[in-house]
Amino acid sequence: MNLATYIEHTVLKPDCVEADIDKVCAEAAEHAFQGVCVPPTYVSRAARLLQGKTSNVITVIGFPMGYNLTPVKVEEARKAIDEGASELDMVMNLSAFKSKNYKAVQKDIESMADFCHLHGKQLKVIIETGLLTDEEIRKACNIAAKSGADFLKTSTGFNGAGASVNAVKVMRDALPKKIKIKASGGIRDKKFAIELVEAGADRIGTSAGVNIVSA
Repeated sequence: MNLATYIEHTVLKPDCVEADIDKVCAEAAEHAFQGVCVPPTYVSRAARLLQGKTSNVITVIGFPMGYNLTPVKVEEARKAIDEGASELDMVMNLSAFKSKNYKAVQKDIESMADFCHLHGKQLKVIIETGLLTDEEIRKACNIAAKSGADFLKTSTGFNGAGASVNAVKVMRDALPKKIKIKASGGIRDKKFAIELVEAGADRIGTSAGVNIVSA
């Protein structure tokens, strides 16, 4: 298994600096990772560093809480795409979801999906599985699938538990085959990464990409 093709090399810590971005981009280019996931403020820098390389530039929207108003998320997406992002990882409005305001959750995702697809970009929806029951994971998958998401992503890595094999299995069972899964949060070794891929993950979001492929 060529794990490099699954890995989105990630740096999203709140105190990251330009040198961190330069490092993950250089490592992504060296190891031919699927992409790098960086904060919105560094999208243009990552896009410049990876110009002509095979790795995609990914950023986060409404991160890490998800309860930003929809127009704010769309404006974030607009700026990110303008600066070179090819994939956007938006955080679902978990507050609305937990309030069972499913129409608001669906409208939020639909607005982002429509905007991304209009510009030829992919949308991932972070549902924060560590804060959901299996039943809630299935419900979130159902809403996101109907709303046009391209991927569902397990976690931000900042709230609740990170990725788990069980969560990925539940997501894979609940989602149509065309919708992919990104596992992220706490993935630091090759064994766990392989277990997640075998459970159904199509992408691995991790800050330990080099360690994983070098093990």
